[in-house]
Parts: sequence; structure tokens; C-alpha cells
Amino acid sequence: MSFVTEDDVFGVAEGLMQSIWRAVRGDELTVPFPRLPYRDAMLRYGSDKPDVRFGMEIVDLTDAVRESEFRVFRATIEGGGVVRCLNASGCAVWSRKDIDTKEALAKKWGAKGLAWAKVGTAGVTGGISKFLSEGEVATIVERASATDGDIILFVADREATVARVLGNLRVVLRDELSLVSPDDFAFTWVTEFPLFARNEETGAWEAEHHMFSMPREQDLEFLETDPGRVLGRLYDLVCNGFELASGSIRIHRRDIQERVMKVVGITAADADRRFGFLLKAFEYGAPPHGGLAPGLDRIIMLLTGEDGIRDTIAFPKTYRGLSLMDGSPSDVEQEVLDELGIRLAEKREPAAGENDD
Repeated sequence: MSFVTEDDVFGVAEGLMQSIWRAVRGDELTVPFPRLPYRDAMLRYGSDKPDVRFGMEIVDLTDAVRESEFRVFRATIEGGGVVRCLNASGCAVWSRKDIDTKEALAKKWGAKGLAWAKVGTAGVTGGISKFLSEGEVATIVERASATDGDIILFVADREATVARVLGNLRVVLRDELSLVSPDDFAFTWVTEFPLFARNEETGAWEAEHHMFSMPREQDLEFLETDPGRVLGRLYDLVCNGFELASGSIRIHRRDIQERVMKVVGITAADADRRFGFLLKAFEYGAPPHGGLAPGLDRIIMLLTGEDGIRDTIAFPKTYRGLSLMDGSPSDVEQEVLDELGIRLAEKREPAAGENDD
């Protein structure tokens, strides 16, 4: 089935989810599902598949601590980074060991450290509180909606690192503090993903998802001058921190497709050689179209309350890509390989300690 707009896709998908949840669980889902731009998802939840069943949203403090006496904050911001925090409500009772455990997790996820300060009747104490001015404290407490008994956790680093660390920490706290019920389901559409990402090693632009998604109309003018600013008509259906479906409105015009290919380094000659059939088809008036691909095994995982997708995949493979159900991939006769011009790489034996589980 082909669709023309995001509204078409969302309407069908929401109806499908309603039917499934009603038939399996007897639940009535409220539609339409909320829509959350990618940028807001990363800023507030540190994830492009956020669990929105509970609060504890990430708070940006970059502007508030730009001139802070805490050198880590100031140096990070001067270097182009950000400072953000989480309010762990009611967790001021944590011991230093508890805090060290959270800091170890933060470092595991890429942070250089995890700053903190506790909120009590005497004000903000402990951790980095002595480096913060009265004005900074007031702003932080207000933005984090912190009250007596809370502890504020700070990360200062590159934006992507801060999002990853606080996003992961938010999920850990969700489970430790039992902030959600397994019987609750919160669906959200995450939209307006970046169309391109810059390769940190080469500096070249690459397609964030794939290069056949239509850019937003208002961003077309930036394709050549500022690709990082271009957002795509991409969307994911998310529930409880899991991506259940993904799709996009596709490019249907040759001129736009060629411009997108040029951004990712595909010359006109290469485009014609590799994708000439597609570009030619666009010249015949391909209609606007798009779609959505649901992950049925992930949906079943949620419905059955399982913790991992391997429990709901029909034929899960081992880490070596082997299917224990049917023994595939199996050996192929050499004559068949020769006929197809295929040469197999030498088989690698498992290293010590490795297994097929």
C-alpha cells in the first residue's frame, strides 16, 4: 500500500495498533498519537525512541552556567559542548557509593564524569554546589523543578554524548525507582529526523537513514549550502522506549534525488550507473508516495511482556548468524559458486571463550 502524506501513514498505523491492542489485551488506545520532533526527543529524553510514560525529562543548563566558576562547565561550553541535568526526585538519600555507581555508568556510556548536588531544606549542598553562584542555583532548581529530597545529576560534554548518557541514566532510574507500570503503553510518533549526518573521520556528509527520503519542502534550499540543517520526512512509531515501526515519504522527483545523491558524494555519472532505472522512472511522473514498516516481533514482545526480542523472533540466530532451527546457512556446492562467480572467505574458528549462544 502506498501513501501520499504522513497523515495518511499515521492514520492507518494508529488504526492497526488500536485493533491489535483491542484484540490482544482488550485495551482502547487513544488516537491520534502525539508527535514529537526528533530534536525535542533528543533534548528532553536523550533518545530517538523515548519512553514518555514518566517525566524526569532532561533539562538544558548551557546558557545558565556559561560563566560558572565550575571550570568543567565553562570549558565544555567554550569548546562547543553543552551542560544538561536530570532531577532524580527523592534520591537525596543516596550514599556516596550510590552516586559512584551512577558515575561509573556515565563513564561507561562515554561521559568524563557525573557531577551532582543535593537539594534540601538548607538549600543545595554537596557535590559541585560550592562552585555554583546563588543565581545559578536558583535557575537550576527552577528549571529542574527540584524540591527538598532531590538530587540533581549533571553531565557536561558534546551534545551527542550528553544525550546518550542522560538518556540511558533516565531509563536506569525508571527501573530502579519503579516509575512505570508494565501494563501502561504510551505511543508517540518521532518525526523530522535529520536527513544527513557528518562522518567524524572523513568530514563527508552521509545519509542518516537512507538517501531516498524526501527532505522537508522548507529545507530544500539548504541542500547544497547547509546539509546538516535539512530535515527529512521520516518518522518512527515508538512505544515505551521501543521502535515499533519506521518509514518515510520517499523522493519522487529526479531533480531532488540527484541533489541528495550529490550531497553524499555520488556523482552524476555514478548516479546514472547505479540508479539510472530509478531516476528514469521519476521522469515518467512517479506520484508522491511513502510507507511504514512495522516490526511484528517487537510488537509481540511488548504485548507478551517479554524483556528481549529474541524471545519473540520466530527463528533467532546465534551471534555467528547461524539458524539453529534449519542449520542455515548450509554448505553450497562448489560448482554453484563457480557458476555465480562467488568465492568464499576462509572460515574463522571461534576464539577462546566464544560460543554460539
